[in-house]
Amino acid sequence: MPAIAMSNGPKEFEGNITVYVVICGVIAATGGLMFGYDIGISGRDRWSGGVTSMDDFLEEFFPGVYARKHKAKEDNYCKYDNQGLQLFTSSLYLAALLSTFLASELCTKRGRRLTMQAASVFFLAGVVLDAAARNIAMLIIGRILLGVGVGFANQAVPLFLSEIAPVRVRGALNILFQLDVTIGIFVANIVNYVVSNIRPWGWRLALGLAGVPATMLCLGSLVIAETPTSLIERELLMEGLAMLTKIRGTDNVDAEYQEILRACEMARQVKQPFRNLMKRSSRPQLVIAIVMQVFQQFTGINAIMFYAPVLFQTIGFKNDASLLSAVITGIVNVLSTVVSVVLVDKVGRRFLLLEACGQMLITQVAIGGILLVNLTATNELEHGVAIWVGVLVCLFVSSFAWSGGPLGWLIPSETFPLATRTAGYAFAVSSNMIFTFVIAQAFLSMMCHLRAGIFFFFAAWIVVMGLFVIFLLPETKNVPIDEMTEKVWKLTLVLEEIHGRRRRRKKIKRTVSNIDCCCSSMILRIPSEAPKHASLINPTSKWQI
Repeated sequence: MPAIAMSNGPKEFEGNITVYVVICGVIAATGGLMFGYDIGISGRDRWSGGVTSMDDFLEEFFPGVYARKHKAKEDNYCKYDNQGLQLFTSSLYLAALLSTFLASELCTKRGRRLTMQAASVFFLAGVVLDAAARNIAMLIIGRILLGVGVGFANQAVPLFLSEIAPVRVRGALNILFQLDVTIGIFVANIVNYVVSNIRPWGWRLALGLAGVPATMLCLGSLVIAETPTSLIERELLMEGLAMLTKIRGTDNVDAEYQEILRACEMARQVKQPFRNLMKRSSRPQLVIAIVMQVFQQFTGINAIMFYAPVLFQTIGFKNDASLLSAVITGIVNVLSTVVSVVLVDKVGRRFLLLEACGQMLITQVAIGGILLVNLTATNELEHGVAIWVGVLVCLFVSSFAWSGGPLGWLIPSETFPLATRTAGYAFAVSSNMIFTFVIAQAFLSMMCHLRAGIFFFFAAWIVVMGLFVIFLLPETKNVPIDEMTEKVWKLTLVLEEIHGRRRRRKKIKRTVSNIDCCCSSMILRIPSEAPKHASLINPTSKWQI
């Protein structure tokens, strides 16, 4: 099934980009700030100096890793390979995976705003437990609560942003979530560097400050609006119409209101949305939502970011290498996400993904080749080589930040019809958590065994991603979210049916051709059998029965 374009232009709904919508978008996007801060602080990016690289934290909870870290010679590929440490990081993603489906039900029955409030409460509870942890059990329980908060926020926030946004800026407003994720990572890395010099409780301060974005989301969710779609879906029709009028800044919203009403009526006919997702009509959206999460995690961003401090230390920054790498890659990450905000509704989703695939593939292969030749288990890169690799790292981070990072959240949030939107997006979020868990749990061990070969492993996935975008991903730019089924997916299914019919016709033709060949062969053999039949008439023939 090749990717297709729309046959008809999208319907234009009247509406302005109001200040209220921008405020609601900024407040809701703090869910991404919460998620990003946790990524940076907890040690998924431990190469940037997360708490899992702080001596006081390791000595108290993971003494084996602490001892290995302070050996005379560290293995550049294996120094953080510890399953317990990886489980601390990845337990959050397992909790987020399971909580996403509960969040989906809450989103549908109680609304997006209440789900965001619940996310902030769970996250705050996890922050308190982790910052005050006295043993590993307390630490892991705190991580689980954080994971529930992340699962709820990642479920509700992108859906909220997609539903309140005017169609012409839906991509930009939705990517505010990913922009806040990158800002959260950047801030966390700076905090890591500052508190690492506060002994022995600096790591507690770093974990405790995660409560700041959670508090912002909790208080902010009390003042922002519920989406018109959610209100109308719950049969609060007058409130939904009033909110639609407010966020669009115009009274002429009848066309969009009727479109949402129609979508809600269709959604009510679906009693089992998760079961409905398994039907053929929902297959393209579901596959795309899940596969986009695979590609987001398997582009190799973890492998690239791991070496940033190593490279800057080699260039000559020594003990400030972690801070410098965090600052440089963090700035590149944030600015490149801004590029995505600006361009996504102009050039489209497919263009950004395809351009990034080429850029990421070239940089991954180049970095892998350089490290394969120049970096062993214990040596350092030459100064000039390290500078070039540093440039390649920044080029890779920039391409990921304007493609797979934000679009992995945007595309699934806008592709599902209302009937299966929360259920389908729950599969997207849970898939993201599954593959994030896989990478978090296996990455350091993979790097220890594959060494520089890990870059070529991820490069192969980038090739697969590019092929998927070319042949299977339709463009959703400027398509109203509640018209996505009519404008994109029905046409996709029709095209798939046409290709299926063509395949069936070709198969029938091949079958007929084979039968013709068989018949021709039998006819050609008849003369050679003629004497056998002739012997029935001529007893003297040598061909006797």
